[in-house]
Amino acid sequence: MSHSIYFNFLIKSDKFSVYRAVSEPEHLVNWWPLKCSGIPKVGESYNFNFTNEYDWYAEVKSAKQWEHIHYKMTKSDPDWDPTSFGFDLEEKTDGIYLKFFHEDWPECNTHFKHSSFCWAMLLKGLKDYLEKGIVVPFKDRE
Repeated sequence: MSHSIYFNFLIKSDKFSVYRAVSEPEHLVNWWPLKCSGIPKVGESYNFNFTNEYDWYAEVKSAKQWEHIHYKMTKSDPDWDPTSFGFDLEEKTDGIYLKFFHEDWPECNTHFKHSSFCWAMLLKGLKDYLEKGIVVPFKDRE
């Protein structure tokens, strides 16, 4: 049995800005990793660098510009390696409804629970970045 994390919430922004924020390295670093590289195209590799100790990689499994991007972890740690995560965007009259998932965790262990909390905090950072232009310094991100 695998475990999953899901968050759905509204961002008062447009699909272009939201998609860029979850797919382009120059925007991802404003709310998630310390350093990042990658191209939002299927089969491309992304580097999500948090520290030298946490220098992780993922592959783009699915992407449709302005609509969704899904990543499969390829080099991280034993808990994250089997997982996939992604962002699906749905246009609403008052913004973008973002549907986030992080699936296929092997265990409901302490790391899974901590990562669930971290995603909630980070996604709040994503919302604040897009709605208010706030960039939380990396050292202050959960």
